[in-house]
Amino acid sequence: MATEVPWLTIIGIGEDGAEGLSDTARAALEEARLIMGAPRQLALLPPLKAERLNWPVPFDDGVEALLARRGKPTVMLASGDPFWFGAGIRVSRHLTPGEWIAHPAPSTFSLAGSRLGWALQDVTCHGLHAAPLDRLRPMLAPGRRALVLLRDGAAVQALAAYLAETGFGASKLHIMEALGGPRERIRSEEADKLAFEDIAHPVAVGVEISGDGEAMPCASGLADSWFEHDGQISKRPARALTLSALAPRPGETLWDIGAGSGSIAIEWLLSHPSTQALAFEADPVRAKRAVANARRLGVDRLLLVEGRAPAALAGRVRPNAIFIGGGLSDALIETIIALPGERTRLVANAVTLESEALLARWHERLGGELLRIEMASAAPIGTRRGWKAAYPLVQWSVTL
Repeated sequence: MATEVPWLTIIGIGEDGAEGLSDTARAALEEARLIMGAPRQLALLPPLKAERLNWPVPFDDGVEALLARRGKPTVMLASGDPFWFGAGIRVSRHLTPGEWIAHPAPSTFSLAGSRLGWALQDVTCHGLHAAPLDRLRPMLAPGRRALVLLRDGAAVQALAAYLAETGFGASKLHIMEALGGPRERIRSEEADKLAFEDIAHPVAVGVEISGDGEAMPCASGLADSWFEHDGQISKRPARALTLSALAPRPGETLWDIGAGSGSIAIEWLLSHPSTQALAFEADPVRAKRAVANARRLGVDRLLLVEGRAPAALAGRVRPNAIFIGGGLSDALIETIIALPGERTRLVANAVTLESEALLARWHERLGGELLRIEMASAAPIGTRRGWKAAYPLVQWSVTL
């Protein structure tokens, strides 16, 4: 049950310390019995009567210590806006709305945009303090801009190296240190020429993408060359048709059964940043390769289940969509149907006569759409060219 007066005040603090705080935030600091924050944040405060506690590592230990103070006037310090790549949500989700109140400061993104004259609605913003730089991969295209929050100077050097490795070493980096405070400094250099050795924390980088690296298409059906594989991969045209049938929507989850290279699950995740995917793969080498593909293409949120369906599905609830790319059998479909869940879009592909017959039986039983897809590509025939047909693909899609 919510208390009448919030006991926890979450205060966003900038590099200018208490000078940038509102009167209400200052009053909360005066009344607090405990103030928790990073050492750098606590050092920005003037003398106060409250006990000061450094936020421990790992972060969740601090949440536990904070919740133990429930009911006593407490202040939690966060950088800038606590609810934009900040720590606010990691605490507030444990509380009822009446238990806490927040006083945000200008976010680092806002300060960076105002320094560079960039319209934030046209810029992608990334908090990569503890996340891989590969998350930038989908937006790397000449002319695009990004604002990136990084852990320290070494991470800035790693960012420059990553851009060079992906063919975008000509990108201009605007390195912004301690924005909003007396230590503020902004320097610019091209990624492949960066040689600064004294980059101070906290640091944000504005990136103007430039170079001849390959940009990832936004449409489904990436070229097969984007994926490492051993031949077990849904080829580009079939993958585009499969993603169209799976019809990913924001916030939805996919099961990719018999994931192989992970291409279907990866393109599902690329469709929207809120989508989720579980890839089921029995072969450990392929499982490892699928995870590596996902990370390299910027969707490290892919979850890999190493196991063989239908046994690996036991005890689970059906997601929004399921793709069967390998291990198709009556037992697998029967298991999926028997699982609890509502309105699951199921798509299965087959290339063998036996699998085609299986899908035809299930189509007759449950309905849906049954497609036969035939493709051919131009290939040399002596001194001329002709059509070389691929194996026909049969695709069944149905809503359970």
